[in-house]
Amino acid sequence: MVKILANDGIHPDGRLLLEEADYLVEEDKIPQEVLAERIADYDVLIVRSATKVTKAVIDGAKNLKIIARGGVGLDNIDLEYAQQKGIQVFNTPMASSRAVAELAIAHLFSLSRMLQRSNRELAAGGDFKKLKKAYETGFQIKGKTLGIVGFGRIGQEVAKIALGLGMSVRAHDPFVQEAEIGIQLNDFKEIKFSLNISTESLDKILRESDFISFHIPGSGKAAITADELAKMKNGVFLINTARGGVIDEEALLAALDSGKVAGVGLDVFENEPTPREALLKHPNVSCTPHIGASTVEAQSYIGMELADKILAFFGDDK
Repeated sequence: MVKILANDGIHPDGRLLLEEADYLVEEDKIPQEVLAERIADYDVLIVRSATKVTKAVIDGAKNLKIIARGGVGLDNIDLEYAQQKGIQVFNTPMASSRAVAELAIAHLFSLSRMLQRSNRELAAGGDFKKLKKAYETGFQIKGKTLGIVGFGRIGQEVAKIALGLGMSVRAHDPFVQEAEIGIQLNDFKEIKFSLNISTESLDKILRESDFISFHIPGSGKAAITADELAKMKNGVFLINTARGGVIDEEALLAALDSGKVAGVGLDVFENEPTPREALLKHPNVSCTPHIGASTVEAQSYIGMELADKILAFFGDDK
C-alpha cells in the first residue's frame, strides 16, 4: 500500500481520489524539528510552503519516491539533493494560476482607487466628507500600461484579465519569447479571440509601465533592488504575488516614502509569517497574508492535480 504524508494538508477532493485507489493518506502534521526522524515509512510527502524538505528530511526518508508541492514554488525543497536521490519532485503549476492572477488584479484595483486607505480610515471613524474629498482622485485603469515580469502560466492569466480591462500589456521573461493569449467569453462560447505578445527586455518594461506585476520564483536574492526601482516611472505601482524577497523591502520602503513608487500590492513578504510592520502599516501598501492560491476552487484543483500526478506515477502498483 502506498503511504502518503500530507504534512501541510490536502483538499478533500484530492484525498478522495487517492483513497479510492486504496492509498493511505495521513494529514496529522509532523513538526519540522522531528520530521526527519519520522518520515522513513512514507512513500510520498505532500507539502505546501510551511514544511521545509531539507537534506536531513530527505536522508531520513528511506522509502520516499515522491515529494509533491501543492503550489508553484519549489524553494522550500532541496530540489537538487532530492533529484540526486532519485526522488520525483513535482508541483501544481496549472491549478492555482487563475487564483493568483485574480488577486494580482484585485491589488491593482485597490491601488488605483485607494481602496486600502479609504477602507482603513473610514472604518477607524474618519470624517466621511473629508475622506470622500481625499479619495476622489483615483483613476481608471483602462489605457494604462501593465508590465508583467515572468510570463509563465500566472503571468499569462494576468495578461488575459488585463487585456479584457482595456489595459496595454507588456511582458518580460528570459525563457519565453512569445505567448499566445487566448480569451473566450463564458456565456458566448462561440466568441473567441487570441493575440500574440512578444516579450521585451526588463529595462524596457521597468521604464515604460504604469503598473508592474511580478510572477517570478524566489532565488534568495532580490530581483528588484534600488537600481531597478530607479529605472521605473515616477509614481509607478508594483504588485508582488510571487515570492517574498523578489523586491528588496528596504529599497521598496525608501521608494514608497519618496513617492517614486506610488503604491504596492503585496501578498508575500521576506519575513513570513511576521512581515515588517513598516510595510503593513504604510498607507500606500495594499497587503494580504499570502492567499494568492487560496480560493475554494484553486484548493480543490491543487488537491486533484496532486492526486492525478501521484496516481500516474504509481499506476497499478499499490
